[in-house]
Amino acid sequence: MSAAIRSWMKNIELVAPAGDMRKLDVALEYGADAVYLAGKTFGMRAASKNFDYDELKTASLTAHSRGKRFFVTLNIFPYDDDIDGVDEYLDYLHSIHADALIVSDVGLIKRITERTNIPVHVSTQANVLNSDTARFYADLGVKRIVLARELSLERIARIRDNIDPSVELEAFVHGAMCISYSGRCLLSAYLSGRSANRGECNQACRMKFTPECSQESLEFIEDDGTYIFGGNDLNMIEHIGELYSAGVTAFKIEGRVKSEYYVGCVVNAYKNAVKAFKRGLKVAHEFIDELKKVPNRGFNTGFYYGMPKPDDAPQEYCDFCGIVMSNGKDGAVVEMRNRFKTGDALEVLSPDAQFLNKKITVPVMTDERGEEVTDAKVPCALYTLNGITLPPLSMLRRKHTSV
Repeated sequence: MSAAIRSWMKNIELVAPAGDMRKLDVALEYGADAVYLAGKTFGMRAASKNFDYDELKTASLTAHSRGKRFFVTLNIFPYDDDIDGVDEYLDYLHSIHADALIVSDVGLIKRITERTNIPVHVSTQANVLNSDTARFYADLGVKRIVLARELSLERIARIRDNIDPSVELEAFVHGAMCISYSGRCLLSAYLSGRSANRGECNQACRMKFTPECSQESLEFIEDDGTYIFGGNDLNMIEHIGELYSAGVTAFKIEGRVKSEYYVGCVVNAYKNAVKAFKRGLKVAHEFIDELKKVPNRGFNTGFYYGMPKPDDAPQEYCDFCGIVMSNGKDGAVVEMRNRFKTGDALEVLSPDAQFLNKKITVPVMTDERGEEVTDAKVPCALYTLNGITLPPLSMLRRKHTSV
């Protein structure tokens, strides 16, 4: 392809969310090249458990021991009093060898580049939509720009051609899309006093609302209604090549507040899509279908091909039943997430291709006291599946039922 001779062509990096240490392990095990996460402050996802200082150090060691990278978000829009303590935090992140900091605020970018040599990635919150803005950030010394979600492939290619080849472009390929401009939203703050621009978004736009109309006004009330504000989820798994040809070399998955099941399933699918692209092949339908097995709002391709297409209906997904923590002498030790019983037919999600989509029948189990049980009904309790062995961090799922 013609893009193959461009000077900016680099290896693809699959960047996955890590809301806590378990999700970090899952993301890396299922094939992410890098993870993005937050400390207890300065990040845009306060609802995640996030990482304290010791956990950040562990995250660094974990990622680097596997030859992977970890990026730390400092992408809130800070007030003056938020800046207090940031220098100490930056020094600590430097000491644990953070591979990059994801930042939206210009003042904070300047402070970071003057104080440390940690590479800066401009957050999508900065709304980079044109070449002039991209060059402005490049002149500040940033190494990567996470593009605004409102860009088409054609516009991305124009930005790529008009900035220094050393500056990388990153774009979202999968996950929820905020109804506001690149995530700059006031809805959460207005309804609940939790500022989306300071990491406290309550995702009000993803809730169901029912309209009530009177002569004076039209009022929206959260109820068992419809998703008035929430659109489809972004899904670009069949378009990796087009994104790469436009100049994107880092593919980002949204979802730091979502489950490890979501992380594992989506990362695994995109890892295999990237492999197929590198071999000149189309992504297998097996992995396209994998994305339908996580809770979703239906899919579209966002703004990459112009205005988003009309919403598709949500795809039928699977319930996350449990995650394999280890293998004991009697079988796989599973942490329960949704109730399952002896005799139930479950499907396996696994980073090991030979176990992916394998069907198992739940055997008689033993609980944490070693007593035989036939009903795994205690949330987050450990159950041993007698006679069944599965790779650690494999997950069990089944077709969703509303019953």
